[in-house]
Parts: sequence; structure tokens; C-alpha cells
Amino acid sequence: MTDISIAQAYLPHTGKDEAIAFYRDVLGFEVRSEVGYNDLYWITVGPVGQPNVSIVLTPPAVDPGITDDERRVISEMMAKGTFGAINLTSQDVDETFATLQAGDAEVVQEPTDQPYGVRDCAFRDPAGNTIRIAQAK
Repeated sequence: MTDISIAQAYLPHTGKDEAIAFYRDVLGFEVRSEVGYNDLYWITVGPVGQPNVSIVLTPPAVDPGITDDERRVISEMMAKGTFGAINLTSQDVDETFATLQAGDAEVVQEPTDQPYGVRDCAFRDPAGNTIRIAQAK
């Protein structure tokens, strides 16, 4: 195997406008595409200067094989912040934390030196997904 890299990760969103406002205005990502179907939206965002890496924000639980009980569980997990998560890096996690906190992002964890060797912080996006940001090494 050679030359394998991550192209896209998927996170659910619960509102198009709120998701765009968070990922564009708070995180500073660019909105690359919006695809709508009926009242559902798929939004692709990504870090400026990294065109080959994207997060696709999807409507939750729209896969045809998901049962009503599974949809309920997914909704409950999203509300608790235990369904979706992504880890990002920043050159200065303390500065990034201050910027995100000023943007009214929901703080989960202030910058902390972890026993496993990283300094990181955590937030939740409007859908409850955990966004953990570690200091780049």
C-alpha cells in the first residue's frame, strides 16, 4: 500500500445555518459545497489551504436501513454529545481556544496538558459533536 490519505470525515448536523456559522465563522473553515434534497442538506467544509481534506456535515440518520428505534438512539446520543467526534490540530491550542471561546463555542475542556503527551482542548458544535483540538507537534 502506498499513498493513502484521509479525504473526508462525516459528522451529523442538526441545522444548516447553525452548522455553517460554526464551521465557517467560528472554526474558520471554508464552505466548499452545499447539496440540498427536500429539507435535507449535505455541507462540505474544510480548512483553508487544505483542499484535499474535508468534513461532510450530513443530516443525521437518513440512511434507508436505519430503523425508527435507531434514529431515536442517534438523536439521544447527539443530544448528549456522544455520537460524533473529530480530532483537529492547531499550532497554538491556547490561542485557538481563546478564539473559539470568544465565538461562543460550547466549551467541553479548557486547554490541558494530557498525561499521554499532548496539550488539547475540546468543544461541541451546534449538533453536539465533540471537536477536540490538540497542539500540533
